[in-house]
Amino acid sequence: MYNIEAKIDTGAETSVLHCEDYEVTEKNEKHFITCHIRPHLESDEILTITFPIHRERVVKSSFGQTETRHIFLTKIRMFDQLYDIKLSLRDRSSMSYPMLLGRNFISKKFLVDVSKKNLASNTL
Repeated sequence: MYNIEAKIDTGAETSVLHCEDYEVTEKNEKHFITCHIRPHLESDEILTITFPIHRERVVKSSFGQTETRHIFLTKIRMFDQLYDIKLSLRDRSSMSYPMLLGRNFISKKFLVDVSKKNLASNTL
């Protein structure tokens, strides 16, 4: 378990994980992304993990800028339950949370109560 802090963002369509550096490679006609993830922005710990790329997608930021992101599939544990999640990577070092959970993930799974905080602490 990596215990990565995440922010729920109902305005964001996709979920994203903080990554300062990654490489895309090809093996047997399949593309993979190797990312160097800092699970806690205030820590120096860096994890190196490789995922098969599910697809590429053009994403528009809240500032109106578009960029192509690599989407990969993985699992996330919340409230002692395992969920499938599609993630992309982005440098979120200037943000408060290393992970953003967008509406594609939370839809039909969770009800968002904006008056509550840290309900899933220590379950990611």
